[in-house]
Amino acid sequence: MIWLNADVGERPAALADGSEEELVSLIHWANIACGGHAGDEHSMRQLLELCRRYGVQAGAHPGYPDRERFGREILEITPEALAAAVFEQVQRIAEIARQAGMEIRHVKPHGALYNQAAREPDVAAAIARGVVAWSRDVVLVGLARSCMLEVWDAAGLSTIAEAFADRRYEPDGTLRARRDPDALITDPAQAADQARRLSADGAAGTVCVHSDTPNAPAIARAVRAVLDPRAA
Repeated sequence: MIWLNADVGERPAALADGSEEELVSLIHWANIACGGHAGDEHSMRQLLELCRRYGVQAGAHPGYPDRERFGREILEITPEALAAAVFEQVQRIAEIARQAGMEIRHVKPHGALYNQAAREPDVAAAIARGVVAWSRDVVLVGLARSCMLEVWDAAGLSTIAEAFADRRYEPDGTLRARRDPDALITDPAQAADQARRLSADGAAGTVCVHSDTPNAPAIARAVRAVLDPRAA
């Protein structure tokens, strides 16, 4: 089984207009923004309740603590400060989940932090230290065939490799920078085709759709039909 995941809890408007709920109803795993690049206690509680309602696994989505730039630019901080920021964000949503009688089962870095960790082992190691300071009993989600998975596996952590249905790739397997006009795939059929190719490749155990990609619910529905035809 290849799980469909989405980064959620990042846009209050999506929670208000119901599109976030529609997206959550279509996925297996939710990566919930936990106060670094986006999200607050209210949004975290809302998303956790949606996860409960639709039987979706809840996870933490920590990023660089830089709300102004949405965590999509590298923040020059020490590895110690980075580990502390990851720990604080994951601990925060884990406590909110505990109060709701739920658990955080996975952690996926966000944005620039994710992309940097895919290239730089020291950044991946700092993320691991932040997560382990909270718990070792969690799955870390990282880019398929990247060094972040190698670092986390070497540390004895549970991992799952991720591919993206709504992002274009460079020839070296990294994600195309969002500043490029063709970085996003917004057509559901094209996203589904990419998900089909990536799942057939066998390198990834989960496929992501971003909640802020235009047509995100329609993309998720098309991708879910490819990954899990029984749900179509």
